[in-house]
Amino acid sequence: MPIAPGSTLGILGGGQLGRMTALAARTLGYKVHALDPDPDCPARSVLDRCIVASFDDVAQAAELASQCDVVTLEIEKIATDGLAAAARFAPVRPSADVLAMVQDRGVQKSWLSRNGFPVGPFREVATSEQLLDATRAMGGACFVKSCVGGYDGRGQLRLSGGARDMGKGEDGAGDAGSEAAALFGSLGGQRCVVEQALDLEAELSVLVARSPSGKLAVYPPALNHHRDQILDWSLLPGPLSAAVTGQAVQIALDLAVGLRVEGLLVVELFLLKDGRLLINELAPRPHNSYHASEVACVTSQFEQAVRAVCDLPLGSVEIVRPAAIVNLLGDAWEGGATPAFEAALEIPGVRLHLYGKRVARPGRKMGHLSATGRTPEEALVAAKLAMARLSAQAGLSLPGR
Repeated sequence: MPIAPGSTLGILGGGQLGRMTALAARTLGYKVHALDPDPDCPARSVLDRCIVASFDDVAQAAELASQCDVVTLEIEKIATDGLAAAARFAPVRPSADVLAMVQDRGVQKSWLSRNGFPVGPFREVATSEQLLDATRAMGGACFVKSCVGGYDGRGQLRLSGGARDMGKGEDGAGDAGSEAAALFGSLGGQRCVVEQALDLEAELSVLVARSPSGKLAVYPPALNHHRDQILDWSLLPGPLSAAVTGQAVQIALDLAVGLRVEGLLVVELFLLKDGRLLINELAPRPHNSYHASEVACVTSQFEQAVRAVCDLPLGSVEIVRPAAIVNLLGDAWEGGATPAFEAALEIPGVRLHLYGKRVARPGRKMGHLSATGRTPEEALVAAKLAMARLSAQAGLSLPGR
């Protein structure tokens, strides 16, 4: 049965995604509780109750669920034992099984490959010797990613080609094993996935909502641009061909059904220069690349997340007006500077979204700017212009350059 407005939604995680989901839930009339290790987490000010506990605290995950009618998550770092404990008191959506598959890159890649979904060449490695063999087999140009943990480029290394010659100095000597061991050690000496570098045309993502009743709603693909492995800007809808759009949407729908996801699933995809689409990663939660849905779509991703986990009718994913977002990082506060928000907001169609984080650090996502336009590209120009004005005071370079 649907979990009606007036009920209590629990969120495992109180970061910016939890904050924006909580705001959408409160608009719909739900009470919201959350669990987060940070007593000053971004969501705290919009919650009815905040449990301060680590993401692997099984007892407190159960305590959260005992006071809620349904539980969801906004981050993958939750212990699956905690989800299982919570499920004794309330429905947990997505399930522990989905989370267990997604939160381990090695398990995720193997599941995708085994089930016939398109992925690029990869190898899972557990020792420095295996890492050396894998990087050489990939031709040296590859990404090495920790299987567990890491986001926004953390827990990842990019090799440009030198790995195939690891241990070969100018005199042809050297210790390849020592270099591989140092590389492996820099990632914590834990299991890793080595992925072959690909010749990319573009990066995109697709968001699917699936309710416990099996109803589906899929958003148009977003076109994304990263800088230093952090999302820089995103367009919705992405200006992609009908063939690419159709294929990307079908992959996402097949995954949501195959995994029996309850809630949201975002599929990150690589579009290769030869036209192929390959899956990068999955995320069973709201996603940075769909923040533009708040201003572009009839139903934002955050309201859709609440509708999906509560088994309400899913909202329309129609694009009302094309939009773009540009991420606002902690660099804009460098040296104690206050970003020129008023200058950014002078641009027509631009909105400011701050996440309520107290501490600004370089590379930390503090908020984003969104803009609408007649086309996605026009919206991006407005968002970049607003960011340029905001950043001028801090002496930052233009985003997307």
